[in-house]
Amino acid sequence: MRLRSVPLGTAIFGLVAILAALTVSVSSFAALRPSNIPDWLQRHVGDGEGQISEVVLERARALYQKKVSDGSVSNPCYFAMDATRPGDLGNSVLGQRYYVVCEAKQLFRAVSSGHGGGRNLKGVADFSNGRRCAKNFGNAMDSELTAGGAYITAETKTSFKGYYRVGAQDAVFMRTFIQFDGEGEAANARQRVIGGHPAAILKGLCMRKSPQSSYADHDGFVPFGKLVNYAGGRSNGCTSWSPADAEQIIPMVKNSPTTLYIYPESRDIAAVARAKSGGQAPSAAGAYWNASCLKEIGTPKFWPKKTLEPIIAQYKKDHPAPPPQPVPICKN
Repeated sequence: MRLRSVPLGTAIFGLVAILAALTVSVSSFAALRPSNIPDWLQRHVGDGEGQISEVVLERARALYQKKVSDGSVSNPCYFAMDATRPGDLGNSVLGQRYYVVCEAKQLFRAVSSGHGGGRNLKGVADFSNGRRCAKNFGNAMDSELTAGGAYITAETKTSFKGYYRVGAQDAVFMRTFIQFDGEGEAANARQRVIGGHPAAILKGLCMRKSPQSSYADHDGFVPFGKLVNYAGGRSNGCTSWSPADAEQIIPMVKNSPTTLYIYPESRDIAAVARAKSGGQAPSAAGAYWNASCLKEIGTPKFWPKKTLEPIIAQYKKDHPAPPPQPVPICKN
């Protein structure tokens, strides 16, 4: 049998057509392929308020499933946070960007959470963040910045902070802190004392004579102040929840560790910065950032500890802190 010769141009054209058809078939299959995210949870996926963006959920689920499979956690719930979303929506409305997911119970909750406020080292480096959106991220000691990545909740510690006034009565303020253990760029979370706690603090402290209190010092004094809820503000790099949400979240992980995935990591920040410098929308480059905050902050920045820690150390050396002053005695 004789083979019929085919002109080279025709052969190349045919090959291109076949490859194009295969590409369409593969892309169509990918589009039709069902997501491994269950239907009930898929309904919560999106970039709107109260929803969780797809990349954040996918990474949070992957981290949780990995830690369950290797026996690190057995908690039926896991956490995620999207620090690219706004924390303050105005008019006393807080942005929902911290997520509690319990797949066995088909439970999904979105609540508010603070982000690291950063610092402004006057004349040296400004890596501070506003109340609404975070522009600066990092993992340096004393930077007060949020570091994205993989975490596991560890031990909880409840401490007495002082007394405050509620109506005609004095109340004890106890605050619980959940230590986080991180991986990768977040591996120094324990050294940085990064964890989760209620966004509440006693301000305007003074020492009041109260020898009958079980918390009194050796001179019979206890701290007394005004309880301030700063759920709409910033943190020192920790994850802070409103006191009401903290009451729900903290018992979930006490003596039962689980995972927390915080977005963005440095690679995500770099991808968005590259897209911006190239005049592209991040989504067009396959990167994700909350559109509202991106418009506000311009280009986000990650400050690695190897760069920032020497700057902070030199600043502390050049600007030594004044000696600590004793807490004043209450006037009434």
